[in-house]
Amino acid sequence: MSQSNSHLKNAVQRLMKKKIAVLCILILIIIYVSGLLASIIAPYDYTAQDYSNIKKPPSFEHIMGTDRAGRDVFTRVLWGVQNTAIITFVALITGGLVIGVGLGLLAGYKGGKIDSFIMRIGEISSSFPDILLVIILAATLRPRILDFVRYIEDSYGFSGLVKSGIADYLVVSLALVSFGWIGTARLMRAQVLSIKENQFVESARSIGASTNRILFVHLLPNSISPLIVSVTMGMGALVGTEIILSWLGLGIQPPRPSLGRMLLEGGSISVIRNEPWLLIGPGTIVFMMVLCWNLLGDALNDVLNPVSYTHLTLPTKA
Repeated sequence: MSQSNSHLKNAVQRLMKKKIAVLCILILIIIYVSGLLASIIAPYDYTAQDYSNIKKPPSFEHIMGTDRAGRDVFTRVLWGVQNTAIITFVALITGGLVIGVGLGLLAGYKGGKIDSFIMRIGEISSSFPDILLVIILAATLRPRILDFVRYIEDSYGFSGLVKSGIADYLVVSLALVSFGWIGTARLMRAQVLSIKENQFVESARSIGASTNRILFVHLLPNSISPLIVSVTMGMGALVGTEIILSWLGLGIQPPRPSLGRMLLEGGSISVIRNEPWLLIGPGTIVFMMVLCWNLLGDALNDVLNPVSYTHLTLPTKA
């Protein structure tokens, strides 16, 4: 068994011993799988209105109650989770991983003008509040992307593109991707700077290994532990940002349900007093997602921490 496989196996074993981490993983799996299978699990259509059951509290027929239009809250929560899952994972993979990891590896390994150029762009972007820039970008992109999608519909005969919500997915994903790479790039740059002068990297250079091989075979695998922790803890922030955009009306648009819109509709004092289930359902799911991602990130930090790893794995003297 290779050393990297041994490290991974030990890390998984230590993670499985943490009950809170295991519980968080199970909760996240249940929430996300339920959302992704919303079209199968949901008992009703998310636009179906039952005028005989308007603002009804939870019951066997509607386990999370109904809203002011007679729509099933549980169904809308499932579809809201699906929207959040798709947007956050797309933003994470494209921005946090592909762009962030790639630019961080390049900046740390090449150094010089390339490093300065990439880091200066990141510093300029991070000098402003991230959420403010995301809101501005989403508000600016929305009309242009919507017009482009309508042009595709009219020109090529693809009906239903606007109704499918693809424009909303593109707007929110692009807004999150545009600023989601900065933290990952900084982390990867710091890791590469600390290990690129090690003997195994020098040996790879001496035998003529290509830059791509050094970056992705030698440097990236040795930087994976802090990256996993950063990505896991960053998922909670991505979920929160997507929900805030929907809450402000810049995310997923009606009639497609979104958790942010549901929180907005259920957040008034009158609703909390008279129909609290409109806030309890989506609010509980949002709270569980953000909390579980952060707790899982803390657990992974303990598991993958090199100091903790050395302490736990080195044999003690008799």
